[in-house]
Amino acid sequence: MSHVTTANDRSHESTRFLRRALLADAGVSGAAGLLMLLGADVLAGLLGLPTALLRTAGVALIPFVAFVAYVGTRDRLAPPAVWTVIACNALWAAGSLVLLTWLAPTVLGYLFVVAQATAVAVFAELQFIGLRRSRHDR
Repeated sequence: MSHVTTANDRSHESTRFLRRALLADAGVSGAAGLLMLLGADVLAGLLGLPTALLRTAGVALIPFVAFVAYVGTRDRLAPPAVWTVIACNALWAAGSLVLLTWLAPTVLGYLFVVAQATAVAVFAELQFIGLRRSRHDR
């Protein structure tokens, strides 16, 4: 027995993809935020980044994580809210790279900043793809 893929099936899959991208973002951002907030003293020495910057970034991620988790757990994923997440991620990634022009981190710090900026940019791209697919399937 073959299964015919319907528009409803595609829409459900697209929504699930977007929801997973949002919730993965919330989880990874939450872990990174806790690491930077609670481990700022240790990380500052290893990364060559200011302790205050690491703590501030960790604190800044708390409301972001709450918002992304909220958006990702709604019955209906609201496009304006998803666009807000995408925009925040894009700004965070770009801002992280700009910081490297002002700071002189260690090699490990440089790699840390580039890796987290890349991860954030990937989340923004996955969310954009998911949003575009879910709109296309309607």
